[in-house]
Amino acid sequence: MAARIAALREHCPWVGALTHESLVEYLLEEAFEVAETIETGADEAELRGELGDVLLQVVLHARLAEERGSFGFDDVVQGLESKLIRRNPHVFRPDGSLQDTFPASVAEIVRKWDSIKRAEKQERGDPFEGIPQALPALARAQKSLDRAGRAGITAAAPVPSVGQLVGAFATEDELGEFLFELAAAARTRDFDAERALRGAVRRYQDSHRPGHPATPRTGS
Repeated sequence: MAARIAALREHCPWVGALTHESLVEYLLEEAFEVAETIETGADEAELRGELGDVLLQVVLHARLAEERGSFGFDDVVQGLESKLIRRNPHVFRPDGSLQDTFPASVAEIVRKWDSIKRAEKQERGDPFEGIPQALPALARAQKSLDRAGRAGITAAAPVPSVGQLVGAFATEDELGEFLFELAAAARTRDFDAERALRGAVRRYQDSHRPGHPATPRTGS
């Protein structure tokens, strides 16, 4: 695969003109296509093809870096393997061999994972650091709430009426219809629903960052 990409970079003007920046839109597009393939229940052949398209983006980015003398595809793979071993000591010993016993619960695994990440990035005091700004607002909101919970931040309880409304939904499809109707209602008022939620997420993150007076925490 790497050799094919190298040949395309050399002999195909379109591929040769690609940059990390120009590839971003394709990487995002291919990732969303994989998600759509899974969510719509497409057949295995289509999923295999879409995963190949995502892999192509990874190989292309690695090739661009290799041309600069920075790193190559093999380095990406080796770095990922090292990270998997380092961040999963409940499965692997430092040399990569399997442990003799394994944890019994997902909660225990998550606790260990979080502690390892904190040790690796001790300079991070902001629980929201690393959440991509480019994430869609709804995904960013959910990611922020998840990070806050894992950091021991007590978030404000949902407005009772909203909690009751969401509690009445039996399926994600029903929730999806409600969110769609909410966006439609916002449109009638000329509100930008995505921008409104981005602002709410920013305000939430700002009010729960270290040093902010309204940042309650639970536990130690």
